Amino acid sequence: MGWFSWFSSKPDISSGVAPDRSQRQVCWDARDCYYACLDKNSVLKPGEERNVCTKEKKSYEGNCAKSWIAYFDKRRVLAEEQKDQLALAQAQADAARAKR
Repeated sequence: MGWFSWFSSKPDISSGVAPDRSQRQVCWDARDCYYACLDKNSVLKPGEERNVCTKEKKSYEGNCAKSWIAYFDKRRVLAEEQKDQLALAQAQADAARAKR
């Protein structure tokens, strides 16, 4: 971290200091943009998109801490798995109600 690093327009996520509200918002916006690109290209798991979404991924990785990226990516996959499980449970509940 340099003498005047606080003047940088890009947040310094490697300094060990917790990001402020605006830095968190920049991260979340970059994440949302990247995930929207993945959704548009039918990619569930981040990192498996090959040559698509490179600009969005670079922004995401440049504006978010590595630990946040790991958390967000795991959470994305888990949320999709949960949607499938909830849909299956709902279908089973509907079938059980229909038998009554």
